[in-house]
Amino acid sequence: MPGPDFDWTLNYASSREGVLAQNVVATSQPLAAQAGLRMLLDGGNAIDAAIATAITLNVVEPTSNGIGSDNFALIWAGGGLHGMNASGRSAQKLSPEHFAGQESISMRGWDGVTTPGAVAGWVSAHAQFGKLPFEKLFEPAIEYARNGFLVSRQTAYYWGLGVNNYRDFESWQSTFAPGGRTPRVGEQFKSEAHARSLELIAESKGESFYRGELAEKIAAHARKTNGLLTAEDLAAHKTEWVRPIEMEYHGYTLHEIPPNGQGLAALMMLGIIKHLPVTDHAVDSSMWVHLQLEAMKLAFADAHRYIADPDFMDVKVEDLLDDSYLEARARLVDPYRAQDFKHGMPKEGGTVLLATADAEGNMVSWIQSNYGGFGSGIVIPGTGIALQNRGCCFTLEEGHPNQVAGNKRPYHTIIPAFITKDGKPVMAFGVMGGLMQPQGHAQVMIRMIDHHQNPQSALDGPRWRVASGLDVALEPAFNAGVVEELRERGHNVTVASPPKMSYGRGQAIYRLDDGYFAGSDGRADGQAVGF
Repeated sequence: MPGPDFDWTLNYASSREGVLAQNVVATSQPLAAQAGLRMLLDGGNAIDAAIATAITLNVVEPTSNGIGSDNFALIWAGGGLHGMNASGRSAQKLSPEHFAGQESISMRGWDGVTTPGAVAGWVSAHAQFGKLPFEKLFEPAIEYARNGFLVSRQTAYYWGLGVNNYRDFESWQSTFAPGGRTPRVGEQFKSEAHARSLELIAESKGESFYRGELAEKIAAHARKTNGLLTAEDLAAHKTEWVRPIEMEYHGYTLHEIPPNGQGLAALMMLGIIKHLPVTDHAVDSSMWVHLQLEAMKLAFADAHRYIADPDFMDVKVEDLLDDSYLEARARLVDPYRAQDFKHGMPKEGGTVLLATADAEGNMVSWIQSNYGGFGSGIVIPGTGIALQNRGCCFTLEEGHPNQVAGNKRPYHTIIPAFITKDGKPVMAFGVMGGLMQPQGHAQVMIRMIDHHQNPQSALDGPRWRVASGLDVALEPAFNAGVVEELRERGHNVTVASPPKMSYGRGQAIYRLDDGYFAGSDGRADGQAVGF
């Protein structure tokens, strides 16, 4: 049988080695990865493993996701690819007038809170594809919440930032910084509140969160503290199964969730790059980077203008992905000069990404997020439920399709990714991290497909990141000469390492003839595991 279309060599300095196995899990926190592996060892499938991993991440990496998050997934099962959009809508009472006189939506407090969809995502994915009993998927997370877990290094770092960020939120402080400080690396953390809420969700198959005891607590706290979210908003939430959108790139196809997610930006970037001579230049060279930066800026310019709740978009996705349109966009690129295409400032955010696959051929790319760190700062007392601030991704610009309004889904930064070739599954992957996600997806694709790097090398390779205007950031692993040449082309380059400058944290699972190659990004605490 022919081998995979990549080189097994690890091209970059890395703290990780790819895992080869027939059943695999990869994510940003080791305990969560092993929670998913437990489900596979107990006879579950990749969907069970993904849900258990996602639930456990609520507890062991609360700095980026939680019970009050949203999630999305791309699931290969039953011979096809399925898209899940579990993102929530804004409160029905929310209106543009609520923000009169403001220039932006505050990252803290109720104004950025939307209905959390993560719990419904767990329920929906299990109902469609799960194999094990739903309650079993919660066991690792409940054990860690009730009995404690040792906090990993990067999680401790981001957790520590929360003390100041949420200093005015009493319930956040009592939940996540008991005793006046957050846990340090290697210290044990427990949360009975998390354990009890997860038990209620497991026992009721999510009903408690949307129509029962937990829903009542969320609605009551909103009433008490001037929030607009109501019991009716929670009860009205539903997960949507959607048809993924796609872009063919040099014989492979990248699949993304359609808007309201920003996966469209990754597809547009690749569609533009197809009309530029990137493959004529060496990997990691200055021209190689320059052309990608310019293509990404063009894609973001359109993404920020057009992406919104699909019920409110004023252009069709297929028109933005039209090859003649993307070719015209590519003609705007000057190979020797950086340009400001007025793409604005891409959205920041904190997110977790996981991938799973099993011996039956099921594969999952799953993403889950609070948006900004722990989210809004609103924690429902006694529950461990930290509510996301995803509504901050709305704009206040009048007439914009993504203008803030009631009962509306905002522009969403979190996006899972999946690659196929000739209609067959190739790789479940993603690169989490706000604005980095479409940028990371495109970079991994280009490294693997054009330069035949294996999944671990494609994750390890140094990354670039566009910011706003002519501002871009590069990781220090790029050659100093490359940095200087980019500056000569007009790029305002910052060279910085994570976590000062976030370049995302990726996971990838590549399908082989008899199993999988799983890679995990060394920029996170996590790992790939399998058997």
